Amino acid sequence: MRDETRSTPLPEDVKAAIRAVKQQLRQQIGDVEGLFRQVCDSIEAAIAEAKADEEWTGSAWPVVPMQDIAEGQVSDETRARIKRRGCVVIKQHFPRDQALAWDKSMLDYLELNRFDEQYRGPGDDFFGTLAASRPEIYPVYWSQAQMQARQSPAMAHAQSFLNRLWTFDSQGKEWFDPDVSIIYPDRIRRRLPGTTSGGLGAHTDSGALERWLLPAYQQVFSKLFHGDFAAYDPWDAAHRTEVDEYDLPGTTKCSVFRTFQGWTALSDMIPGQGLLHVVPVPQAMAYVLLRPLLSDVPEDELCGVAPGRVLPVNEQWHPHLMAGLCPIPALEAGDSVWWHCDVIHAVAPVRDQQGWSNVMYIPAAPLCEKNRLYARHVAQALAQGIRQAIFLRSIMKRRGINVSGRKISILTDVARWI
Repeated sequence: MRDETRSTPLPEDVKAAIRAVKQQLRQQIGDVEGLFRQVCDSIEAAIAEAKADEEWTGSAWPVVPMQDIAEGQVSDETRARIKRRGCVVIKQHFPRDQALAWDKSMLDYLELNRFDEQYRGPGDDFFGTLAASRPEIYPVYWSQAQMQARQSPAMAHAQSFLNRLWTFDSQGKEWFDPDVSIIYPDRIRRRLPGTTSGGLGAHTDSGALERWLLPAYQQVFSKLFHGDFAAYDPWDAAHRTEVDEYDLPGTTKCSVFRTFQGWTALSDMIPGQGLLHVVPVPQAMAYVLLRPLLSDVPEDELCGVAPGRVLPVNEQWHPHLMAGLCPIPALEAGDSVWWHCDVIHAVAPVRDQQGWSNVMYIPAAPLCEKNRLYARHVAQALAQGIRQAIFLRSIMKRRGINVSGRKISILTDVARWI
């Protein structure tokens, strides 16, 4: 949901804007080729370390028990490893029985609302620039299971822990409150046994063209864009809460600032079954941002970036990064996985899915002015009894698909956060 006072129009001539920003950035940086080599060397070393851990321990992902988070027992060494990798698995975030009960509740909810009869396919073209772009993600937002998980104390503890990995107080300003997160009603994934899926190609969210063109994002990456990679810190929240993505119709994108994207498993998951992969190096965004400035990229292009689409990462332009994709370890229902908002991620293909692969997407979206405006819209939707399973983005654009005539009856704790 987008507050119209914060809408950011797309430049009238995108290609001209790209040419202009490339000229500006090259002047600021100076030796672009040298800086890119420095970035490549650093990222390749970080990927090699992650791959060595994967070979030695079975996973490049840090793993933290929820009990350690709740009791404040996570070591400084573990925190440093999470920041180095930009991702983490929280084991037993919820009891397994609770997660399985939510999964059953979700199925009952979909059947009650005749979802299969009403839904007519993907509701957005956000992933359209990816070679694999058909994830089994469904526009379901208001189920009781989702609301219970979002508002649970366990979720609040995890979100606060994750938010506090960031530098949120700098330049004389607190950019967000790490201990209060708003509800961001996100979607679900349900993949049936026997499914064959192409997965989802490598990408990042939270802005594509915007990462080069918007003044707020240029502030976020200012040190990198002035040639100082060593000073670039992907965990510094300065100016990130001021970013507002281009206001374009007909696409799905996130309208809040998320420190981490994440999901909670509603079923057990085993390796080789279309799992989430990430490049476990948050600094890899520096590679993505500098790559279009090299001479082999057309002057009016940004390595396949397009308005209103996800930021693609692929073998043609980013071979070093593609070699760094690492899968999550085996999970049980009730575990959750989280990745930094800049981290490159993908979903692997699967043939003849063994068992279910179901998740609820729940990010960490800490309280800041941008997220406060969004939360007000969510509270209004709840107060007005918006019908079940309407696309959240359609509340903005008035393009909803109504799959039920029933009113929602869910918790409304959002109101206490605004």
